[in-house]
This record gives sequence, C-alpha cells and structure tokens, in this order.
Amino acid sequence: MKRTFGEKLFDGLNVTILLLLSACILIPLLHVLAGSLSSSYALTHSMVKIWPVELNFKNYEMVLQNPLFWNSLKITVIVVLIGTTINLALTSVSAYPLSKPDLRGRKIIMLFILFTMIFNAPIIPTYLVVKSLGMMNTIWSLIIPTGISAFNLILCITFFRNLPSELFDSAKVDGLSEYGMVWRIAVPLSMPIMVTLLLFYAVGHWNNYYMPLLYVTDMDLRTLQLYLYSLIAQNNTNDAMAGSGGMDLVNISPQGLQMATVVTATIPIAIVYPFLQRHFIKGALLGSVKG
Repeated sequence: MKRTFGEKLFDGLNVTILLLLSACILIPLLHVLAGSLSSSYALTHSMVKIWPVELNFKNYEMVLQNPLFWNSLKITVIVVLIGTTINLALTSVSAYPLSKPDLRGRKIIMLFILFTMIFNAPIIPTYLVVKSLGMMNTIWSLIIPTGISAFNLILCITFFRNLPSELFDSAKVDGLSEYGMVWRIAVPLSMPIMVTLLLFYAVGHWNNYYMPLLYVTDMDLRTLQLYLYSLIAQNNTNDAMAGSGGMDLVNISPQGLQMATVVTATIPIAIVYPFLQRHFIKGALLGSVKG
C-alpha cells in the first residue's frame, strides 16, 4: 500500500521530535559521564563536553574507597528490599478483595482510595504521626508511610479483575482459603503486573531523598540519595573525600567526584531495568487498558 505524502510527513515529524527528545536526555548524561572520567584541569577549565578529556579514573577510585558511600548504599539497598517486599504484599492483599464486585462497601472504599490520589496528606501532620509512632531515625520511617500507592493499587485491582473467576470458584470448592487464593492463584498468574509494581516501588524507594531528609538525622542512616544531596546541593566535599588517606589527589576535583558518585549511584537501577522492561510494558498495558 502506497503511503501518502501526509503520512510520510507525519512519520518524519515524529522521528525528528523523538530524536530531539532523546538528545535532550542523553546529552546531559553523557556530559556527566565524561566529566567523571576527565582530569581536574579539564573540568576546571570547562573543556569537557560529551567526551572525556585526559582520561582519568581517580574519581571512581575515591568514590569506591569512600566508606560513607558504601554505608549509604547499604542503607538504600535495605530500604529498597524490605520496602518493596512490604509494598507488594500489602498491595496484593488489598487489591484481591477490591477486585471482587460483590465485596460489601467496595465503592465507598474505592472512593476513599481515589480521594488520596487527589489530595495528599500535608507534610506537618504526616511528620507528627511518624514522630509519635517512634519511627524517627529508623528505616521504618522510609517504608511504612509509603506502604501502598493508590495508583499502583488501582493497577493491581484492574489486573486481578481480568483473571478468570472460574479458577477461584474451583479453588473455593476444593477448600482453598481466601489468602491461599491470593498467593497460589492470583499472584502467580499476575507476574506482569507484579513485576511492574516491583519496578515502580523499587525505583520510588531508590530515588526517594525527601523522606530521608525529613525523618533521618542520624548520619549512619543516610540513604544514597541523601548522601548525593549533601554532596551536590550542599557541596559537602568532606564526605566525598572521606577515606582518601594515602591517595594521590592529583586529577581529583569536587566536581569530578560529584559526577562519579552520581554515575555510580545510577548504575544499579540502570542494570535492573532492561531485564524487567518486557514485563513492565506488558503489565502496565494490561493493568490500565483492560480496566
């Protein structure tokens, strides 16, 4: 079928716009990567664009020898693992009954859930609740307040609603409990949406710096994002230089250290995403379109 001039023009414009958007995303990333691999002289004289100038790995050596960086990375990994597990468990258990049309009071509960999507809780009352529960300066202050996301819950409800009801009826006849039906039928048949929620929650925990900023004052409990905030926004070079005893500081600059730390902190989540992308797209589409 011969394509018309209008279709060709439309495709050309789409490709051009997408290329421009991709360039807007990639160029800053390449600049940060190039800066982290460039010499101190090149950085201070603004010689670095998107390629490294005077290739130098000293910044990464200092980042990887910094005990504060590894401690903040450890805290972040703990929060991501525990937090995501709790998020998935709470979301699955809550979404299953809400996916049943015969649940009494379901419409009122859904109304409350939608209300929280539109009107978020104010900061001060939330802070006071966390403080009164004794969660300040604990990792639970970073996990419990975000136990369930209303948006993710609705995605999960929509996915569960499309599972064949005959499966649950058969399981009920065989004597399986409601919790058994969640863990043995609903969750195993919902891997695409489970992986999607896992990615949403894990990335949310990984990138979260605002809650640690509010609830954590203990330096040993700083997350990676809070460490980066201290390093970049507050220009706290003392933290970046921790563990540098005995190192050759030539070709190391605060700016290069900041860039190397940002790149190192981005690598773990960038590695995980391609492995989950296929399930992520499938789960997001099924969870939203079929509803």
